[in-house]
Parts: sequence; structure tokens; C-alpha cells
Amino acid sequence: MLNGIVIFGPMNRYLIMILVALGFMMTCTSTRTGSNPSAARQKPVFYPSSKPCTRWWWFATEIHKRDIRDQLDWMKKMNFGGVEIAWVYPLYRYQKMYAEKYNRHYPIDTSAQAWLSSEWTDVVAYTKAYADSIGLSCDFTFGSAWPVASPDRDPKYITQIYGDPTFRQLLTFSWSYPDTQWVINHLDATAFNRFATPVGEALAPALQGSRSALFTDSWEIKLNAKNKIWTPGFDEAFRQEFGYDIIPFMNKGLDSFPDVRYDYMLLLDQFVTDGFYKPYVETCKKLGAWSRVQCLASPTDVMTTYALVDIPETEAMLNNPDFSRIVSSSACLASKPLVSSETFTCMYGFPATYLRQEQTADLKMVVDALFAQGVNHHVYHGTPYNPQGSDTIDFFATTYFGPGGSLEPELPAFNTYVESVSGIMQQGHTYSDVAVYIPYEDAVMKGAYPPERQRVWVWGEYEMRYISPPAETQGYHPLWINRHFLEQGVMRDGRLQVGDASFSSLYVDVQYMDIRALRRILALAREGLPVCLKRLPHQPGQMKSHEYQQLLYALMGCRHVSDQWSQVIDHPPLISGDTIPDYWCRQEADGSMIMFLAQPLSSHLEYPVYSGQSLMRQSVFRQLTFNVNGRSSTQNVEFKPYQSVVIRITPSGKIKYEDITFIPKDPVVRPREPQKTYF
Repeated sequence: MLNGIVIFGPMNRYLIMILVALGFMMTCTSTRTGSNPSAARQKPVFYPSSKPCTRWWWFATEIHKRDIRDQLDWMKKMNFGGVEIAWVYPLYRYQKMYAEKYNRHYPIDTSAQAWLSSEWTDVVAYTKAYADSIGLSCDFTFGSAWPVASPDRDPKYITQIYGDPTFRQLLTFSWSYPDTQWVINHLDATAFNRFATPVGEALAPALQGSRSALFTDSWEIKLNAKNKIWTPGFDEAFRQEFGYDIIPFMNKGLDSFPDVRYDYMLLLDQFVTDGFYKPYVETCKKLGAWSRVQCLASPTDVMTTYALVDIPETEAMLNNPDFSRIVSSSACLASKPLVSSETFTCMYGFPATYLRQEQTADLKMVVDALFAQGVNHHVYHGTPYNPQGSDTIDFFATTYFGPGGSLEPELPAFNTYVESVSGIMQQGHTYSDVAVYIPYEDAVMKGAYPPERQRVWVWGEYEMRYISPPAETQGYHPLWINRHFLEQGVMRDGRLQVGDASFSSLYVDVQYMDIRALRRILALAREGLPVCLKRLPHQPGQMKSHEYQQLLYALMGCRHVSDQWSQVIDHPPLISGDTIPDYWCRQEADGSMIMFLAQPLSSHLEYPVYSGQSLMRQSVFRQLTFNVNGRSSTQNVEFKPYQSVVIRITPSGKIKYEDITFIPKDPVVRPREPQKTYF
């Protein structure tokens, strides 16, 4: 032990690197939090800068320290702020795909350090220490690839579905291939702990020095498990919770029983939260790490689930950027300062479309779309591990951020742009005015997406991948809210206060609403919260309450409730105009507003974009009126080619345009590549 720092055996020879890194951390923390010693407690400093990070794909081959140094030095030169190491398959595992797609063959390679071995731990710890020594952050995927899997062969700790005791989900992307790893039972905390204990022990030496985040990816359980996920004791817990037997409905299939499916999903949410997400967050704390998590597509009410973690993370482009408003809303309501994004996944299609032919202007269009949905930290997807002197290794589901790629000439300047805007969007906190009740109950009752909206790992309406706030609320900077956050909120000075949010009113336009949400909205309306109730919702779930209609009638009778938005809202919108761009607003302690207005082509992007979609040869103008602190100012805002706009408005109404100029090369418009599924 040295000055209270425990030095693990494999780390002794890296002590100097760690001490240098600790000094670097202290410098960065004092720089970003100023002289107020309580600032760091109020707003944790997760990363030493606002520079983007990149996911660093380590394929199952022998990892050499000289290559680690070489690649980290290159990333530093490219103005990256850090890496997230993700351990994946040996390249020969997908030989057929690589051969067909890239005309590349990889020999069978069994040289990789054994998974979680002392040799593996040594090289991972060295990487973290070297990253610290040059001022880069270093995060880790918690486990090999995704979803979470373990070599544990006990059937009760492996993902289970009802009606098929032989079901297993093999982790095809595992570092330890051909040794088998099975996706764990996410409904059982014991299964998680059996997985997490050896991984945490192997990672412990690498978690010294600067504080890392441990990352877990989106929910990717096989589609044939949907509406069937199961665990021992679920049926008895269901009977106790809802008072009836779910087994007959499981035998017939929940697709025909939306009310039963709703009850099933409520209990599944509880099991998954208690069995996976809460233990995950607690394990990260015990290991001295941040939890950075994508709750996307999990069978939970994701707004609530995202509130559990330190750094909620979204994902795009495999997912549309507009989904990210759900994550950013949850972060604001839960007082989480950082909203991260796994950015540029399969931007042009899946798998690996236009790999190494990516165009920076297209990337800027996508990253601007994410800024306009509240994202303020980016982890690019991603950079493959290549031995020194080689740049031939690719990852099939990514945009290529590595030496020799098409992006390299513009990458340092582009990363400077992302750093600048991310830093601006980390100032203050998210501005809030109108809360919009998220249609989660509607989504659960609907079941599966229509076939044209399904794709790899995209199945059910409950994932809420395609929702947007109502158009008439756009100028009021709407944030989503769900039952959980309504129950946490309190009325203060005529406004609903939840976490960092302060709402003047609530907008509700759903077909179904949980009775607990209805009770809470009625209570808030009686306390004076204006509510726009566009239509009368129905009660979801098998067991209906006679109280439901009475609650509805009482709500309709409240003084501040109307089905007309114009009758509810009593102040002008933050932004008005004929065509409002996608935007995000932050508010500083002195009341100043910081508004990011996205370039017009970033509006409502949908997967996949086509190569050159960002082409923009002339300026576009939007006449917009900004209403801040009782003052109105109309501006003819110019969006120059490829440029978004940041406007700062002081409490006195003074408007300043921030310089965030980055001019990429004009892109070449290319046809969409035909998509081929290899999985």
C-alpha cells in the first residue's frame, strides 16, 4: 500500500504510470469543477475531457504491448479522449462473411491470452496504465461481447423461455470461442453474480488509477424468446402479484392476449431490474467503476431503467437518433449529467456497408442529429485492434475509425468539433418546460412491430424506437416522462419538479394508461398542474378496476385540465417559426440558455443513411423567434452548408452565436449497397 493506494501484484511495474495518471485526473477535475469544492459532488466528472472516445475492438489474438502503445498514441494524435475495450471473437470465426464481403481470409489463430487468465489481466492492466499516462480514459465492456454470457452450464443460470427446456442462446461473438459461453438468465441475480465475480476479479488491477466505466450493451436476446422469457418461480410470483394463473395464456401464446401480456411485462420488468440491472450497477460501485449502460430494447420501462445507471447510453445509427430523447429525458429527470451514445453503428447498413469509404460530412450529419436529442458524450463505433504496421482487420458492424481509413485526414478536426459541442452541451443542465407522457403502455399492448419495422434485434413496440413528441409541443422543448417519474415529482411554485426538470404542464395523448399513473396525474392536477388530456385512455391489464372511470371523470373535472393544448399552455414556446429545426437546450445557473440547432438535413434521420446524404451546397435560412425570460427576439438563422448553430441567450435577452464551424469535404453521393444478413 502506498499513500492509501493498493497496488496489485501485476501492477507493480506500472506504478509510475498510475501515479502520473492520478496527477492528471486531479488536474482535470480541478480545471472542470472550478474553485467550488462541492461542484464535483454535485456533478461527477466522468471523463478528463469532452473529447469523443472510441470502442476498441480486441479480436481474440495475442495482444502485444507494443501494439497497444502504438494504437493509443495514434488515437491521442487523432484527438480522441479515450477508448472502450471490447473483447470479441477470433477473426476466423466469421471466415465466410469476411471472405464474401471483403475477399479476406484469416488463418485459424489460437494465440490469444486465455479469457480472464493472469496473462489477459496483465495486458489489460498495462493498457489502462498506459492510457492513463498519456491522458486517455479507458473503459471496459463488462464481459466478452454481448449480450452478457458465461461458461456456466447450469440450466437455471442460462437464458430460459417458457415451453422449451432445450432453449439456449450461444454467445457467438465470444473471445473464448470455440469454448462455449451461454447468455445468462437476466432474471436471476445469482446468475449475474456468478458471471460478474470472475470478470470483476480479472479486471480489478485495470480499475486502478483513473476511474473507468464498465459498459453493457443493448438487450439482444433472440427474437424467438420474445413474450416467452422465463425463470423458475415466475408463475407463482405472477399469481401473487395479479391474482390469476398465467400458465394457460403462456401455453396459448401471449400475442392473442394483450392485457395478459401487459401484466407479464410488468412483472418481467421487475425481474429483469432486480436480476440484472440493479446488481450490475451495484457491482460497478463495488469495483470502483462507473456504470455505463444501454437499456435499449430491454423488456423494461426503459426510462426507469436508465435512471439506475451512472451514464445512460443511447445508440445510433443502427437505431434512429430520435430514440435518444427517451434517454436524455430520463437523464434529466434522474439528474444524470452525462448522456452517452454509441455512435455510428452500421451507419450505411448492416453489416459493414461502405466500410473504409465513410464520409465525414455524413458523420457530422448523424452526430448533429444526436446533439439535437440531448446527447453530450460520444463513443464511436469503432476502431479495430491492428498489429503494428497492419491496417487490414475490420469489424463487420461498424464505421472504421483507424489508420488508413477514408476518415483519417479529417478525423482530428472532426473530433475537435465533437469535443467543442459536447463541452457546450455539458454546461448547466437540460432545460425543461413541457412533459409528455410516454406511450409505454400503448407499446406493450400493441405487441410486435409490423414486419417492415423489424430487423436484426428489433422486434417489439415496447422498445419505442420510432416515437416522437407531438408536433404541437415541439417549440416547448418537450421531454418524455413516465409513471415512475410522475410519482417522484412534487409540485413547487405551480410547477412539477422532478430531478433537474421543472415542468409548467403535462401533455397526455395515449390509448392506455396504468391506473397508478392516472391516480398520480389526478393528484397533480388537483395541486394545480395544467394537463392537456387529448383523449380518454383505457386501463391495460387483465384485472380491471371500477375506480378507473371514476378517476378519469375526476380528472376531466379539474380546473386546469383540457383536451385543447391552447387552453392549457399559458406562455409562448421557447422557439417558434414555420419550420423549427431539431434542437436541444441547456440552461445555466444564471438563467442563460444554450441552444443547439441542428443542420436541417439532420432532422428525423432514419436507418440507414445513404452515402452522401449530407450533401449541402448552399445555405438554408430559418426565421425563428426565441422567447426567453419574457423577452422575444426574431432571428433569421443561417445554416451554412454542413453547419449547425449554437446560440447563447443571456437572461437580459442578449444573443450570441458560438463559433462551432467545421467544414467537411463535399461528400460523393453513392447508391445504397444491397443488404445481406449473415446472422
